Amino acid sequence: MRIGLDAQLAIGTATGIGEYVSGLLAALRAREADVVALSAPQLDPWRFDRRVIWDQVLLPRAARRARADVLHCAAGTLPLATRLPLVATVHDVAWLRVQQHARPYARWYFGSFARARYRQARRVVVDSAFSRDELLELTQVDAARVAVVYPGVAADFAGVVRRPDSKPFALAVGTIERRKNLEVVIRALPQLPLLQLIAVGPATAYRETCETIARECGVAERVTFAGYVSRDALLDLYARAALAVVPSRYEGFGYGAAQALCAGVPLVASSASSLPEVVAGAAPLCAPDDVARWSEALKMLLDDRESADARAAAGRDAARTRFGWERAAAAMCAIYEDAFAEGA
Repeated sequence: MRIGLDAQLAIGTATGIGEYVSGLLAALRAREADVVALSAPQLDPWRFDRRVIWDQVLLPRAARRARADVLHCAAGTLPLATRLPLVATVHDVAWLRVQQHARPYARWYFGSFARARYRQARRVVVDSAFSRDELLELTQVDAARVAVVYPGVAADFAGVVRRPDSKPFALAVGTIERRKNLEVVIRALPQLPLLQLIAVGPATAYRETCETIARECGVAERVTFAGYVSRDALLDLYARAALAVVPSRYEGFGYGAAQALCAGVPLVASSASSLPEVVAGAAPLCAPDDVARWSEALKMLLDDRESADARAAAGRDAARTRFGWERAAAAMCAIYEDAFAEGA
């Protein structure tokens, strides 16, 4: 059985989905699965029109040419027409929940259009129990066809050697967009005069909102928007950060939280959406709008950085086991077999 894996979003400035695809591809190959990465490097995956062309025309064509037996659509969107058995990974349903500020055509394509396609898939994979519940509430997908498979975290995060800077900074990793709620950390900074914030990830218009808030709070000089950074630079930031923050209002999984746990970085996360499930008691949780609670939690970790690092290091092994790619790849292979066998 040959698996065609949609790897288009692993091109260029790959974010969470690109990390997912790259990790899964390597883990499947390590299991000697017959898997083919499908992509068109000449096509910008972040332009909406190019994304639609890829999803609806080029991806099914590439799968046929590769003689795939099963097509794994790993980015939450599916082609309207293909005869191949489909497995879909739905990382979240944010486009149906919290993306009202986005352009109408994008909300339609990634929201209602994608939702209607999920019924075509023989199996749907979600990143968390939270996302499973969201999917079942908002779609007509048969619950028996939905499986929770935690994504893996790459081994290089688990291999981070901690060496926190003497001047502490909090690290936020992820696209700078409204649902990531970076503003609550910025509003907490006035109560933490020694702490800086470094935000890593592609920007949207929400970055301007955050910059305005930082100026109003008098902390603009302590907030750095680093943009997209190289892998080595990201690992270096995890090694040097005093702590990591994931203040999101909505996450289907929360790679930033899982990476921090696997790297042994003290973490403060939001109590919203999937994050309590991902954190699993290993870090303090704060309501997304509770600035006072965020200030208190961050101060607690900063006041005794040695103890905070020791507690985070002690939880690394458990996190590596929960978010291991070997386990995820084994689960995915069983799902591919089920999807293929259903039509046999």
